[in-house]
Amino acid sequence: MLLSFPFLRRQVRNLGVTLLFVLAATGLWYWQEQDVRDRLSWMGVPTWDALGATNFHRVLRNDGTLIGWSDLRVNPLWVSYRLREVDDPRSGPRPNFKRDWRTLWPIAPESYFGSGYDRGHLAPNYAIATVHGRTAQTQTFLMSNISPQRPDLNRKLWQRLEEVIIDHFVPRFGVVEVITGPVFPADFMDNVFNRVGLVEVPQAFYKIIVVPSKQPKALAFLMPQTVQGNEPLDRYLVSIDEIEARTGLDFFSLLPDDVETGLESSIRAQGWDLKKVARLPSRY
Repeated sequence: MLLSFPFLRRQVRNLGVTLLFVLAATGLWYWQEQDVRDRLSWMGVPTWDALGATNFHRVLRNDGTLIGWSDLRVNPLWVSYRLREVDDPRSGPRPNFKRDWRTLWPIAPESYFGSGYDRGHLAPNYAIATVHGRTAQTQTFLMSNISPQRPDLNRKLWQRLEEVIIDHFVPRFGVVEVITGPVFPADFMDNVFNRVGLVEVPQAFYKIIVVPSKQPKALAFLMPQTVQGNEPLDRYLVSIDEIEARTGLDFFSLLPDDVETGLESSIRAQGWDLKKVARLPSRY
């Protein structure tokens, strides 16, 4: 037999050692990466209730943010980040949009031109810049953090909600966790050709804000693309369960079942003082 030759035996042995090393290194990397992801996303990285083509995603990690990227929808399905109080909040100059070469279909910054849609940030420029710094700010301008939004949503209602979170909720609670993303029609084929270039256009967008504590509290919003922009924010309050039903995602899976049920099953706006800020004007 050929394997009786010493040279070939050594080659097979060396190959086996190499494979074991690769497997061990891959396992160590995965364990470390999973640990980092869980620390960046409160009570576990969002996943799916039942795996399907439309909710399958890969996790991309940036400074201060995690992105659940769908190569089918060519959209982030969710983006999670943590905001906290800082002593001297500042943001640098507005960066330029850039492609993200980690995505299967690289989207160019000019892809939205002439479409009638804005390049809508999911992890917001200003909040990420003030809390996580310049590198994190530039990464919010990667096209993997962007989704098509109508101008009245992006520049008005969505912008108002982002401002309320960083200017009112963060000072009120000290730390908040945010998960945000798009919502698509239940039937993929109903929306398959509704695209800006390669990018599927969402029906609506959600944002979940959590105050992490022993007794966590949460607010969830679901905003359609058809808003005029001057509506009160509290008009769009929903339960987290509704967002899970609309997206096929599962949030906060590491919470004990009874705590998760209490947090996600109903709308509880007490303690947020939302009425005071629900009608603040937009910057535009």
